[in-house]
Amino acid sequence: MSLQERDKKHLWHPLTQHKSHPNHIAITKAKGAVLYDENNNEYIDGIASWYTCVYGHCNPYIINKVRAQMETLDHVVFTGFTHKPAVELSEKLIQILPENQEKLFFSDNGSTAIDVAIKMALQYHFNREEKRTKIIALENGFHGDTFGAMSVSGLSVYNGPFEEFFIDVSRIPVPNAENLEAVKATFTKLITEHNVAAFIYEPLVQGAAAMQVHKAEHINEILKIAHRHNVVTIADEVMTGFGKTGKNFASEYIEIKPDIICLSKALSAGMVPMAITSCSQKIYDAFYADDMKKGFFHGHTYSGNPVACSAAIAGIELLQSEEIQANLQRIQISHQTFGEDIKKHPKVASVRQQGQIFALDLNIQMERYGNLRDKLFNSFMSKGVCLRPLGNTIYILAPYITTDAQLQKIYQAIRKTIDEL
Repeated sequence: MSLQERDKKHLWHPLTQHKSHPNHIAITKAKGAVLYDENNNEYIDGIASWYTCVYGHCNPYIINKVRAQMETLDHVVFTGFTHKPAVELSEKLIQILPENQEKLFFSDNGSTAIDVAIKMALQYHFNREEKRTKIIALENGFHGDTFGAMSVSGLSVYNGPFEEFFIDVSRIPVPNAENLEAVKATFTKLITEHNVAAFIYEPLVQGAAAMQVHKAEHINEILKIAHRHNVVTIADEVMTGFGKTGKNFASEYIEIKPDIICLSKALSAGMVPMAITSCSQKIYDAFYADDMKKGFFHGHTYSGNPVACSAAIAGIELLQSEEIQANLQRIQISHQTFGEDIKKHPKVASVRQQGQIFALDLNIQMERYGNLRDKLFNSFMSKGVCLRPLGNTIYILAPYITTDAQLQKIYQAIRKTIDEL
């Protein structure tokens, strides 16, 4: 019996209606930018497996670092103990994070990194004896699947059955040149009329909202208002972090730096799950007290796992290498060239790009998880390319080691698939 058939007996896959999608392609190995299924078919991983394996699958540099760590220290509880990989990772990460970041808190995945940030923000005010309970978020933002992360997310396709259980959140439109003054006024009104604790945002690119790109200067205007009123600012860099927008972090494009940053996905290079919530000294100081109850009582069994830390260290070293930095420039230029060409296609409504992230919108309306979207996905896979459209948006976020020939194969698969519509 094939892996695909065995899969059906017990496994429940994410974001899947199993009645209409019973079959899942069984991947048996991966190398570089390529996935291999149980029938030995090859697929270029055009989304780096949800933006994680940015240095390529089974990267030997990362594997060697992880293997050495596994032979030395696999895990130790992070309450009351520390270890070299965590200390070394903190030193390397602080060097590349925005300059106001000082402290790192470990958890397990992007959603929990968001939940940690929300709890930090709420308790920051609580410890200062201020009652602030409302959070402001951007419309159409997506921050994860746990309850705190869902509360601040604006995509009801994910949140519908649970919305009555959410924390208190108000949403504002993504600011742009046309609505900036109105959004600023709305934001200010919410702050002055309510007990606003925090503002959470995806800097530059809203990923699950079909890679919508916004301007740094417009977000900066909102952050200025938040800082004037001591509203804690939370940058969700789970998707955008580690080179995807052209800089190490999207927050580097924005003048006002966030109080808290959430990291995961490419943080541990697709090797093992890990997340970090970083914060400024100001946030940390509100928890630093003689009173034990002012401490941050949040913890995960695998916090600061040495193996995950070692993978993250290796990832940062690769990110800073001349080879990867050159690749980032090469892929960015390649996407620009493709964009100039494909935007002329009669079935393409628009194109956009931010660093390694390329997206195009078809001038065809379709459901986020509908039959036409499935047709696109199947067409790409039949051409040896793994891309997962978001409604009528086709996007690319390939590993940084993807070759020029592989990029051209991705582009050609997109062209042919659009032609077939």
